[in-house]
Amino acid sequence: MARVIVDVMLKPEILDPQGQAIVGACGRLGFAGVEQVRQGKRFEVEIEGEADEARLADVRRLAETLLANPVIEDFELRVE
Repeated sequence: MARVIVDVMLKPEILDPQGQAIVGACGRLGFAGVEQVRQGKRFEVEIEGEADEARLADVRRLAETLLANPVIEDFELRVE
C-alpha cells in the first residue's frame, strides 16, 4: 500500500478571500509581519500496491476530475 498526497491550491492569479481574512486576523492577534496567506486543500489517497507511474497517472486523473477544479486550482502529487 502506498500513500499519495495531493496538495490543491488556488492558481496565483485567483483572488483568495479566505487567505486575506487570515492575514487580517493575524494582525489583530499580534502576529506581526504576515503579509500573505494562501489557503489550500490536502488529500491523502491510499492506493493498493506500489506507487508506479500507472497508479500515479490514475491519482492524477482523480485529482483533475474530482479533487481539484483545474480552471482555478493547481495541484501537486507526492508519494509518502
